[in-house]
Amino acid sequence: MADKISLTMNGQEVQAEQGDTLLDVARAMGENVPTICYHDATTANALCRICVVDVEGQRVLQPACIVHAAANMKVQTRNEKVERSRKTILEMLSSTMDLSDAPEILTMMDDYGASDERFPEAVRRESAVIDDNPMFVRDYSKCLLCWRCVQVCAEDAQYTYAINFDGRGYETQIGTFFEKSIPETSCVLCGQCVAVCPTGALKPRRQHLLEQGSTPEEISVLNTGRKRRK
Repeated sequence: MADKISLTMNGQEVQAEQGDTLLDVARAMGENVPTICYHDATTANALCRICVVDVEGQRVLQPACIVHAAANMKVQTRNEKVERSRKTILEMLSSTMDLSDAPEILTMMDDYGASDERFPEAVRRESAVIDDNPMFVRDYSKCLLCWRCVQVCAEDAQYTYAINFDGRGYETQIGTFFEKSIPETSCVLCGQCVAVCPTGALKPRRQHLLEQGSTPEEISVLNTGRKRRK
């Protein structure tokens, strides 16, 4: 059996297993530490920083999804400093991207009192919807670069490597190699990337067309036409 360690979280002394992250400990306690880029099925990379917590003695807030619990740690999962950081992250996201299909993030904004008008001069990420395959559409105006889709397409699940980061700096977005259409890549249309997307940037094509006002009959005709063109 793994050795236990003792630490203090939110004023309460708790036991943890060696190798547990602070997020693991918080969840075991029933504490609600918000996450966006983290997913149980993917490798934690601490990209979004919404899960930051305050660890006594550390100069900056620490991402709970990757920082391991250590003996005698003193951790606050939600204090003024933590709340201010999470609120700012949410406000920056809402100022630059479309969160209309991200209900969990919208709930976080309500919880932290985040305003979508704090940064009115921010440049929004705008992208046309890419409809190039029969299974799903890509709307990168809703993408927050959480990396979940890239991870499940690679070593975390599928080992297909059909998508990756493309561009640099503000121009970074998820894309295919050489900007190929999905059918021209190594994609096997497994749908795992769609399943882990937290914002609707990847969405089942049928759902997208229904939301755009197409009828099931019209969608059937569209899909039939797509199959004939192949």
